[in-house]
Amino acid sequence: MGDQVLSTRALNRALLARQGLLERERVPLAAMLERLAGVQAEQPQYPYVGLWSRMGAFDPVELERALEGRAAVRVWVMRGTIHLTTARDALAMYPLTRRLHGQSFASNFGSGLAGADPEQVAAAAVELMAAEPRTKSELADLLSERWPDAARDSLAVCVTHFAPCAQVPPRGLFRQPGQVRLAPLEQWAGGPLEDDPPAAGLVRRYLAAFGPATVADMRTWSRITGLREVFEQLRSELRTFRDERGKELFDVPDGLLPDPGAPAPPRFLPRLDNATLSHDDRSRILDGGGPHVRWRRGGLVAGHLLVDGFHRAGWRLTDEKGVATLAIDGLGELPEDVEAEARALLDFWAPGADRRELEIAP
Repeated sequence: MGDQVLSTRALNRALLARQGLLERERVPLAAMLERLAGVQAEQPQYPYVGLWSRMGAFDPVELERALEGRAAVRVWVMRGTIHLTTARDALAMYPLTRRLHGQSFASNFGSGLAGADPEQVAAAAVELMAAEPRTKSELADLLSERWPDAARDSLAVCVTHFAPCAQVPPRGLFRQPGQVRLAPLEQWAGGPLEDDPPAAGLVRRYLAAFGPATVADMRTWSRITGLREVFEQLRSELRTFRDERGKELFDVPDGLLPDPGAPAPPRFLPRLDNATLSHDDRSRILDGGGPHVRWRRGGLVAGHLLVDGFHRAGWRLTDEKGVATLAIDGLGELPEDVEAEARALLDFWAPGADRRELEIAP
């Protein structure tokens, strides 16, 4: 008997359930961050909206305290981009993704080092950051004294690609500007990097958060290569399905698979959210028959409006002169449940605003 075929709608509901988007859940922040296998955080304010959409009674102060107390860390991991993770996950995930950082650097900035060894540059940067958190510009100035022939931008980028480091507060605090300052990851997270952690553990974490999924899906999420062999080694521990195109999907044995007809409430997701970025085939959430994703210029936060689980419109938040505005672009008429969710987002984002307004574009 062949593998069960899962429809796009079935995959959508599985993703929403695993991402906490079918219903808000009251769980500790650390538990949610680890369940999600990290939150995309290149734009510092996006995690606040993403977590608000997933967690019951989410308080931004809780995340701020976690960042300041070093229980949560902003670190370069999956796709070589900044993610918000627990300290424990940062120390485990960084070694698995470090090689792709080096590959990216070599192809884009390697020649600028003028023969300097990137590992030696990274080691020197870690010593400098250990004394006090520093900006990339400050590090480039100090490293240029030792490697004067190297380009400053190459030295600066070398730090983030080869030196295990974290972005420290006030970067990432709620609605606060914060310059990027870096500290050694092991020092900041309070422990050693895991020594050669097996990729199998990360495969299971990915499937639990985003499955059922293909090998290519996980490669898109992580940029780690050589995953096919790991999936094959785990095959006897995993269950398999097919999508409507016939592609093989892998899953953990206890992965959530809700009824495809389960209702999905409207949700506002930031533009950079792993729910929309972590599959090679993104039809399970972006193929909803809605308008093409359009991003207006400006706005503190922008993203996807999900209706019935799929992208239906774009949105952006602005807050100027005491007026907070949530603009929804491309939906047309505003259903009652969408309006309620939109107003709740405005209340969360700008509780002290003089006015909070909804703007519906045609």
